[in-house]
Amino acid sequence: MSNKGLLTARKAVAESFSGLPAAFWWLWVATLINRLAGFVATFLALYLTQDMGYSASYAGLVVSLYGGGAAVASLVGGALTDIIGRRPTILVAQVLTGVSIVALGMSEQPVLIASLAFVVGVVSHASRPAIGAVIADLVPGQDRSKAYSLNFWAANIGFGVSAAAAGLLARQSYFLLFVCEAVATLLCAVLVFLKVPETRAQPSVGKAADSGSRAGFGMVLKDGPFMCLAGLAFLVVMLFQQAATTLPITMGQEGNSSADYGLVLSFNGLLIVILQIPLSRAVKDRKPLQVLTVASLLCGYGFGLTAFADSLALYAATVAVWTLGEIIFTPIGTQLVADLSPEHARGRYQGVYNLAWASAALATPVMSGFVIDHLGADAIWAACAVIGTAAACGYALLTRTVGARLSSARTTEADVAEGAEPAHATTSQHEGTEE
Repeated sequence: MSNKGLLTARKAVAESFSGLPAAFWWLWVATLINRLAGFVATFLALYLTQDMGYSASYAGLVVSLYGGGAAVASLVGGALTDIIGRRPTILVAQVLTGVSIVALGMSEQPVLIASLAFVVGVVSHASRPAIGAVIADLVPGQDRSKAYSLNFWAANIGFGVSAAAAGLLARQSYFLLFVCEAVATLLCAVLVFLKVPETRAQPSVGKAADSGSRAGFGMVLKDGPFMCLAGLAFLVVMLFQQAATTLPITMGQEGNSSADYGLVLSFNGLLIVILQIPLSRAVKDRKPLQVLTVASLLCGYGFGLTAFADSLALYAATVAVWTLGEIIFTPIGTQLVADLSPEHARGRYQGVYNLAWASAALATPVMSGFVIDHLGADAIWAACAVIGTAAACGYALLTRTVGARLSSARTTEADVAEGAEPAHATTSQHEGTEE
């Protein structure tokens, strides 16, 4: 590589990781640690069937209850984020997660296991709206896309490592999975307690701001453009879920082993780790709705092309297509939520958006199973192409409405940044130094 090329590469790397406050990076480290030990959700069904000896039906019920808890957590966590604050919500959720995960690993009674799985689903996901709100509070609008991309990157690095590590730990004892995840979760709580300040702005006009922070989810549900975005996200996440539902079934029906499926799916994580940063840089100056339109088409047709795959290489090629869509869809979608939400309601907006993801994760396995049984897997892949196209059209139609609102919001934010510091801003929000 020439000196000029080397300098360009160094500049690109520096720009990808610089300009973010120290508190963000501590939150990034906490996210990485949390996902490095994210064992229980991934291996819960195997634990119940192989180690505990329960039926597949019971394991499916428990996993569904865990998913139901995650859906409830979206709203509960979003409300708590705006009412009691971002930092307290994260700390309470992480501590309760550590305790409840150990309790789940020690439980043997079916009813208690099912109940605790629901509790773990709630408390382990309750901090997600708060984390999204903290990033929005800490990072100015022009850098949010980079911040959310880096956070998504950390989560995927952690998930990839944890999937491999969990298999080794499970050979020794499944209970080790529960203990290690609990320890990691509590370590994250300590990091947040020591290094991440509270970022929720204090009310500036007493009654008006206070009434806004306690208005509930009514204002979110009445926000038509945002609810359209949440609905479109539901459609796209339904596509992502096919990787864990229809894809393994299809590959199994064609004679592929579970190892083959794991190899193909690992390509998804590898591409995210390699391409997340450069792709995020490539689209950072594009209009968010345009990026989401392209991402929807990549996801829809990436999964749709699976109908024509008849070898591991072709399956991997389809994974590559929809992974490109996932890489640009996830952080841009979260950034858009942060940009559209009022400061005092960021938790609730993040919560409703997370609910769209959780609802898709709950609904897709049941719907996909029904379609496969009655129409075959190819009907699912054809539907993926249709759903991806429909979502892309939806994002394209919202471009003008949401674009104008984004321009207004960013202009207001820029005016605040350039003028006097708002009286309601917390001192701690400005303590972080540039990394």
